[in-house]
Amino acid sequence: MGSALDLSADVVEVTAALVDIPSESHHEGEIADAVQSALEACPHLSVERSGNAIIAETSGLPIEVIIAGHLDTVPAAGNLPHRIDDERLYGLGSCDMKGGVAIALKLAHDVTAPRHGVRYIFYDCEEVAAVHNGLARLARQDPHLLAADLAIVMEPSNGVIEGGCQGTIRAEVRTAGKRAHSARAWQGANAIHAAQEILSRLDAYSPREPEVDGLRYREGLNAVGIAGGVAGNVIPDECVVTVNYRFAPDTSVPEAIAHVQDVFAGFDITIVDEAPGARPGLLEPKVAAFVEAMGGEVEPKFGWTDVARFSSAGTPAVNFGPGDPTVAHTVDESVSISEIRAVSEAMVRWLGGR
Repeated sequence: MGSALDLSADVVEVTAALVDIPSESHHEGEIADAVQSALEACPHLSVERSGNAIIAETSGLPIEVIIAGHLDTVPAAGNLPHRIDDERLYGLGSCDMKGGVAIALKLAHDVTAPRHGVRYIFYDCEEVAAVHNGLARLARQDPHLLAADLAIVMEPSNGVIEGGCQGTIRAEVRTAGKRAHSARAWQGANAIHAAQEILSRLDAYSPREPEVDGLRYREGLNAVGIAGGVAGNVIPDECVVTVNYRFAPDTSVPEAIAHVQDVFAGFDITIVDEAPGARPGLLEPKVAAFVEAMGGEVEPKFGWTDVARFSSAGTPAVNFGPGDPTVAHTVDESVSISEIRAVSEAMVRWLGGR
């Protein structure tokens, strides 16, 4: 028998219940069943399911706002079931992002006459490779699902709106050498030694700190891996330095790739992963009104989130949810109970009644 969710319960209780449903990426069936069943019990919502993604819409209003969150977690680390200690709720996914999902579910259940038509999207496989991402799958099936005046992704953001997100490029930068016996090293060319130039360029690199829509982003270009070597008695003929470029949302993916190629001119470069950033869109009327309703504080998002998918679809999007992103995915992952309540109360006031 599957798990049941009582959406009439307190938002912290709903968070705890969600944490206690195991939902590692690719294994979201049980939690998707629970979410679908709970939302189908709400007469003011229409509910559809696609795989392990659930889409619910308020009836009778044109959709102006999307509120979204992923159902999956990273693999467990002995951190189930939940526990509560000193005003914090601990457990796998409590921060990333079952606190945010609980708030969205409570909104869907409690706000029966919202001031804006809302589409709620709860999706699978966010914590794994982008090819599996449930929101991306929905967008491929029906691009209209991501269309609205404003999207709010309930990712952990310390209860403060985080605008847009950085883009990311991962590249492999190669050096070539010549194999030789290490006892006769002069007969070869050491590819690992040649990687020193790559590291020197990284060490000398000065990242930009551009202002985008009033928010200051900090870029970064860093080595995140290095591989080379054949055997303990062989001069290596190849070394690969994996480099990650996190770029501000005023830069496109092609521009970011060109920048990486320029920094490492003269080396063999392979782009192995790419994702665009998302501008904050703070000048859009619905975004500006939401920011004002939440107190006016906005921070830039350092990192990549699914707001970029909404941005690519033409929908301005922000991150807003309870939880400190720095504790996400850790053994002691947790979320502040007071922050869950504060974000929930703010969202209810904003969405309110007509």
